[in-house]
Amino acid sequence: MFDNLTARLSRTIEGLRGRGRITEENVAETLRETRVALLEADVAVPVVKAFIESVKAKALGHEVLSSLTPGQAFIGILHAELVQLMGGSGAGWAPRAQPPVVMLLAGLQGAGKTTTAAKLARWLIERDRKRVLLASTDVRRPAAMLQLERLAAQVHAEYFSAPPGATPAQIARAALEQARSGVFDVLIVDTAGRLHVDEELMAEVRDIDAVVGAAERLFVVDSMAGQDAVNAARAFGTALDLTGIILTKADGDARGGAALSVREVTGKPIVFIGVGEKTEALEPFDPERMASRILGMGDVVSLVEQVHARVDHAEAQRLAQKVVKGKGFDMSDLSSCRRWAVSGRCWISFPGRSRRKAQSPPTRAIGSCGGRSPSSTP
Repeated sequence: MFDNLTARLSRTIEGLRGRGRITEENVAETLRETRVALLEADVAVPVVKAFIESVKAKALGHEVLSSLTPGQAFIGILHAELVQLMGGSGAGWAPRAQPPVVMLLAGLQGAGKTTTAAKLARWLIERDRKRVLLASTDVRRPAAMLQLERLAAQVHAEYFSAPPGATPAQIARAALEQARSGVFDVLIVDTAGRLHVDEELMAEVRDIDAVVGAAERLFVVDSMAGQDAVNAARAFGTALDLTGIILTKADGDARGGAALSVREVTGKPIVFIGVGEKTEALEPFDPERMASRILGMGDVVSLVEQVHARVDHAEAQRLAQKVVKGKGFDMSDLSSCRRWAVSGRCWISFPGRSRRKAQSPPTRAIGSCGGRSPSSTP
């Protein structure tokens, strides 16, 4: 999502590396390029202006100008300001309420609310061992309820079947009653969307929220929507007391401006990002890690977490012993390596990726060991 911004900022920062001294002229030139990079990334103009002023105030201070490594000091300031822009460092997202914790998902049509509801349910089930009930109040979109019901089965969550002819508020109330009687830990309520913000949509969402008393009101926004995402976030933030934001389709070719603008405009933290279509493609949003990615510094922590999630350590030890002994390692063992392949999504976590323009992400890596290489003879 931040590829273009990362590439532009990396070129800008390269101009400072190796400088023995940074002057006001150098800082002004770098900030000018940074401003252009942010505007090209579709970041809202007021957000860009405030960001540049904050960086400038710190960059022209004594610490940078007298530093032994002024270029690195400036990058550190830029990193710290990006972290603050996206929410600052914190303890992460953790719902705090008596069960059942009601989570209300709101947003425009096509943002991915229904899929996100299933992703969130899977994350809560696998990470926190919660019992999750999913409910859909979308009585307008064809097959919306059927879609969520099937997704619930995939992620091993329970699904609330809405009574025929019930209104969205009535469905939400009945789902809450079932969540209480069924001793569920979490109730996730998926709401209907529209192609644009209108008063009917806002009134419906407010009615549902009033009925269930949601502890978490999460705004689901398409990261590819650009400035429309900011406008929608502002409208929903006025109608609902939002507690967080979920960015979807972050694996696409969006310019990333929404992620940098939405939090600043609404004042609410980004809690998750969707990085794919599958139900496991949901990641907690960490401003520090994301700032490192944007500046081309990589995200080694996320890379390690992804590898740990993929690797069966007992199986890896068994295969390692076979390799050391030099016998017993067969094709079935070789093909099992495919589960530990470095995917294209992991590639974004490597430091200095933006400087490797000539290289493309490894599409097969270790996983290619189970198949035939392009140069193999038939």
